[in-house]
Amino acid sequence: MRVYLDNCCYNRPYDDQSQLRISLETQAKIQIQGMIRNGEL
Repeated sequence: MRVYLDNCCYNRPYDDQSQLRISLETQAKIQIQGMIRNGEL
């Protein structure tokens, strides 16, 4: 499986996390990167 992440997602952890949508996108990005590092994706 190939996973493509939009370039703007890499900066998402540095955005204001007080908004729910931004916080959820940050958590998803971190989870996906962890899965890639562990060889799950």
